[in-house]
Amino acid sequence: MAGKINVGTFRKMKERGEPIVMLTAYDSLTAAMAAAAGIEIILVGDSMANTVLGYENTIPLTLEQSLHHCAAVRRGAPNAFIVGDMPFMSYEADITTGLNNAARYLKEAGCNAIKIEGGLATVPLIEKMIECGIPVMGHIGLMPHRVMVSGGYKLAGKTESETLELIETARRLESAGIFSLVLEGIPALSSQRIAESVKIPTIGIGAGVHCDGQVQVITDLLGMSDGFLPRHAKQYVKLHEIIGKAFRQYVDEVKNKTFPGDENSF
Repeated sequence: MAGKINVGTFRKMKERGEPIVMLTAYDSLTAAMAAAAGIEIILVGDSMANTVLGYENTIPLTLEQSLHHCAAVRRGAPNAFIVGDMPFMSYEADITTGLNNAARYLKEAGCNAIKIEGGLATVPLIEKMIECGIPVMGHIGLMPHRVMVSGGYKLAGKTESETLELIETARRLESAGIFSLVLEGIPALSSQRIAESVKIPTIGIGAGVHCDGQVQVITDLLGMSDGFLPRHAKQYVKLHEIIGKAFRQYVDEVKNKTFPGDENSF
């Protein structure tokens, strides 16, 4: 199915009530595994700033770093639907800059679409992107790009007025032409109201079961870290422990000179 997926596929999935599965990936190997498992959308998230590059938040990620990883994901999953997550200040300054940078995801990295965070201020840019043929996934609610001004990662849509504002924003973004919308850090009942207010699919992360799909960060899902696990995440395996055990065994065998054995030598 992966080779046949396009932006119209996801609206049809919403109409059928078929949940959409999205997962982040940052390299060719995990992208290949995600595609083989039936993941419908691979997001090359700006979360790579934290999970791969070791930064405290997503702010330091550069456009070139993002494009580099997007290209790697495309090589690993040549038939997958891949979304490039545009980094902080790669599109906010002006429409021309945002448009030119977005085009690089399609032309250079081979992405099928891009994702941008933001509310009503992004509408003119989105409209221009769609006009030029660049598919756009929106992102509202908790927005990591705003962490410096918001004073941390805070839920959105906690009050009636906030929920109504999010609903209006979702509708405006839909009218601008986005094909799907990420809802992050929004209470489940508010997310349900947003999802029911638009015809495009909503994809939740920390936004409850009523969204039309779900996205998770691959390192959370795989248990790659023994540190903090967000409430919205589920750890399906503890690779941190498994990999650590393998590394320790390797160290022991080298130190004890039991590796390499005859079967590993020429």
